[in-house]
Amino acid sequence: MAFVDYYSVLGLDKSASQDDIKKAYRKLARKYHPDLNPNDESAKKRFQEINEANEVLTDPEKRKKYDQYGENWKHGEEYEKAQQEYARSRGSRGSSAGAGQNPFEGFDFNNYNGNYDTGEYSDFFEDLFGSRFGGGRSSGKRGSYRGQDYETTVDLTLLQASQTHKQTFTVNGKNIRITVPAGVEDGQKIKLKGQGGDGVNGGPKGDLYITFSIRPDSRFIRKGNDLYTNIEVDLPTALLGGETIVDTLTGKINVKIKEGTQNGAKIRLKGKGFPVYKKDGDFGDLYAEIQVKLPTELTEEQKKIIEQLADSLKK
Repeated sequence: MAFVDYYSVLGLDKSASQDDIKKAYRKLARKYHPDLNPNDESAKKRFQEINEANEVLTDPEKRKKYDQYGENWKHGEEYEKAQQEYARSRGSRGSSAGAGQNPFEGFDFNNYNGNYDTGEYSDFFEDLFGSRFGGGRSSGKRGSYRGQDYETTVDLTLLQASQTHKQTFTVNGKNIRITVPAGVEDGQKIKLKGQGGDGVNGGPKGDLYITFSIRPDSRFIRKGNDLYTNIEVDLPTALLGGETIVDTLTGKINVKIKEGTQNGAKIRLKGKGFPVYKKDGDFGDLYAEIQVKLPTELTEEQKKIIEQLADSLKK
């Protein structure tokens, strides 16, 4: 897997602040979003790289390891353990390595992810240092270990997230097709076992971790499985009652407005909210807040009628 410079992907350098990273991500994500570049594979690949860079650089721990180890950042913890073990072994046995020699030279971190079949750290240590201490495996054969785990982000609209549907995307040159269950949440992660990098020496494949990113919607605000929206009602309907139309995820419906409805009042539409994740037939509720629309540019006659109404209400 080719090394990707996440800072270059976002057009930044290592001194970039979190705000710089967020601003660059938003700008580039809008520019290369698949919805704005249909049938453009290069834009799709660029969008995936942008998401991957943002995921790593906005996470303080991941960014620290990336800055320290570069392309081997995912193996930083194993790298540090190996350094410590190497130092201890030099002190107890004496070192066959020459002074100033890099103990990690020649080891392929691109294929290693720290997961040996035996689960023993000693396998990693022996692969990395054994021959230099004169105590390496007599067979000269490395242990098997599982492939690298991959991560990607799938971008969804609120409507897409409310419906079970198929999604196809590319990870490391491989097309992946998944079924997205209705009700997924923003930031939710799922694991596809065995869809990561190939194992080495017979080791199992790594896994693929998918994060769902749900874009803000112009009509609804989602809170858990409930949805919130605003509806305008004219003054006569608010005073005398009547009906109005409300948008839902599945279409428009007529809703009754009670006589004397106040501005800011909420109407609860049971079962018209967001589907509950992996619970077929279960839905949250939709809450519609009433915004009474006052008339403007009244005629003289209309003003007199309003004045008469005001006088009558004072009595």
